[in-house]
Amino acid sequence: MTRTLLIVTLALGILGPLAPVKADSDPQARSLLGWIEWVVLEPQKLRLKARLDTGAKTSSLHAVDVAEFERDGAKWVRFKLPLKAHKKGYKGKPPTLVYERPVLDTVLIKRKNAHVQPRYVVAMTFCIDGREHEAEFSLADRRNFNYPVLLGRRFLGDVALVDPRQSFLAQRKCKHASLDALEAKAHSHTAASDSQ
Repeated sequence: MTRTLLIVTLALGILGPLAPVKADSDPQARSLLGWIEWVVLEPQKLRLKARLDTGAKTSSLHAVDVAEFERDGAKWVRFKLPLKAHKKGYKGKPPTLVYERPVLDTVLIKRKNAHVQPRYVVAMTFCIDGREHEAEFSLADRRNFNYPVLLGRRFLGDVALVDPRQSFLAQRKCKHASLDALEAKAHSHTAASDSQ
């Protein structure tokens, strides 16, 4: 037996058999996506553009009027997501969808040339490339950003391969509601709240 073969044999014997590759670490099991994709937030079926950012650890979702409250002894948060906040040329105050979620964590975000910001982290269910997922999102006012949703590597790692040169590569569609239908629903909900 040659010396190299003997070392390899000994090493394999000591280390034991190699662990099988997990399906979600197999590139063939992941979706090939561009750096911009559509996501659909559940349960309202709101379609939003998302930036896929492998440089960001955590995902982020545009939220305004964020308020903490208690439910059954647990910390929850209520926030609004403006329907047309990122539609070019939209003027005025957009109608909003209201979400309530349990708080999973509070993180401190330090941005360049800015103060440290505390942000709530919540779980959101959404569809991308025809598949439903749940991921953790920090809630942030993203009105000065181009995209209301940012998907970070905690989510992307097991789900997607990202081609930074392309956008909208998703092969499968996610069912979504029209903005007009969601706007009408938001207006009727606001009117019902105002009359109480």
